[in-house]
Amino acid sequence: MSTNKSNHLHFGGIDMLELARTYGTPLYVYDVHKIRENAKAFVETFKKLEVPFQVAYASKAFSSVAMLQVAKQEGLSLDVVSQGELYTALQADFPVERIHLHGNNKSEEELDMALKHKIGCIVVDNFYEINLLENLVNEYQQDINVLLRVTPGIEAHTHDYILTGQEDSKFGFDLSNGQAEQALLQLLPNENINVMGLHCHIGSQIFETTGFVMAVQKLYQTMNHWYQTHHYIPEVLNLGGGFGIKYTEEDEPKPLAQYAEVLVEEVKKQAGHFGLPVPEIWIEPGRAIVGDAGITLYSVGSIKEIPGIRTYVSVNGGMTDNIRPALYNAKYQAVVANKLHEAPAKAVSVAGKCCETGDMLIWDEKVPDSIEAGDILAIFSTGAYGYSMSNNYNRFPKPAVVFVENGKSQLVVKRESYQSLTQNDLSYE
Repeated sequence: MSTNKSNHLHFGGIDMLELARTYGTPLYVYDVHKIRENAKAFVETFKKLEVPFQVAYASKAFSSVAMLQVAKQEGLSLDVVSQGELYTALQADFPVERIHLHGNNKSEEELDMALKHKIGCIVVDNFYEINLLENLVNEYQQDINVLLRVTPGIEAHTHDYILTGQEDSKFGFDLSNGQAEQALLQLLPNENINVMGLHCHIGSQIFETTGFVMAVQKLYQTMNHWYQTHHYIPEVLNLGGGFGIKYTEEDEPKPLAQYAEVLVEEVKKQAGHFGLPVPEIWIEPGRAIVGDAGITLYSVGSIKEIPGIRTYVSVNGGMTDNIRPALYNAKYQAVVANKLHEAPAKAVSVAGKCCETGDMLIWDEKVPDSIEAGDILAIFSTGAYGYSMSNNYNRFPKPAVVFVENGKSQLVVKRESYQSLTQNDLSYE
């Protein structure tokens, strides 16, 4: 966090008060230099370790044409989970051979779109999807690369709603009950489908590396069995993402490079132990690329003091632009962007303006005594799952998105208008 001579918050080399005046609030702001820095932390580490790799940006964290253009510039691949995300990637002219399609309930239309645009890989999630895919590739006589998404039975230390690697999950084929092997044996005979390898993802916002190491070990036990039994050797091992970032002082994530180093080290160790070649290693960071590169600016409105209990500071946004506190009880930190010279002196709770008791962004954040209507509140580390999960509850328009880099700002997503809220509404007669 930096300040200027006016004691205003500087972010990406820009005065946030000027940005709020120019573009209005609520406002999502991204420091593009930080996005590039995070991407390079992964890419350069894999290059240094001299292993074949792909770093696929998980676009569900934040997808827009401008964001995907930055990802392309940084040499990233791309993880998409819907036709909308794939369409956005195509609008950004993202290299199709580096696009991977995910999803636990892919429709025939989504698979058809992926095949028609000849994307690089489909991560197969269930038997229903296998049947759809086999019918399509046989009809088109078109080849496609796939990965098998498997659940290794690893439960990472994170919120229950963002656990994905345990046996009881809506995602993937379970390793322990034999479904993953059954899926492999169904796919291997199809000449149009190349089973490149395996994919797993054990959760999100994970700080420790132990879960990732255990997942690699479990995968290699399976890979060795499949090699001994079916002579199958994966070309690719996709270990997902979920690398944690710092939201509050309580969070202690590891340097991003360290996650990559641990994964590569364990893959090499297991490959050597079982006498298997080291595969191409893929990862899928999303939050780790954009999370701490984004902040959200709000204007302070009403301030309600309940003597002896609490002071509510209400802002002109809330669960419509950041639903994570209501959904996950996610924690954030904030500052009054125009009063950084004043010491935080009193605890307040930051309330959104939606008509919901649960619309609270932060409980008990310390702010200056002088906080008042018209101040600009900045909440940090909102770059992931803010805009992408935004909604129109209470018919609030979605905020604008601004990129800042090299001391310049650029609008990359327009603020939604009130007219656009009703553009699809039809009259009833």
